[in-house]
Amino acid sequence: MAFFGLLGNDRQMAATTYAGTESATEKRQRKEAERSAQRRRSHHRSVVKADRDGWKWADKERERQEGRGGRRGWFS
Repeated sequence: MAFFGLLGNDRQMAATTYAGTESATEKRQRKEAERSAQRRRSHHRSVVKADRDGWKWADKERERQEGRGGRRGWFS
C-alpha cells in the first residue's frame, strides 16, 4: 500500500530530492555558452594575429621594393 502513496506527489518529491542540483537542460545551456565564448575568444585571437602578420608582411614587402628601412624610425 505504500506504493499508492507515491502516486501524485512526484513534483513535491522532485522539488525536495533534487533541490539545489543543476538540471540537464541547465547544464547543456551552460556548456554551450562556455563553448560559444571560447570560440569567440579563439576567433578574436586569430584575427588579431592575422592582422599583425599582415602588417609585418606589408612592412617587409615595402622594404624589399623600396630598398630601405621600413617603419623603424622617423625618417627611415
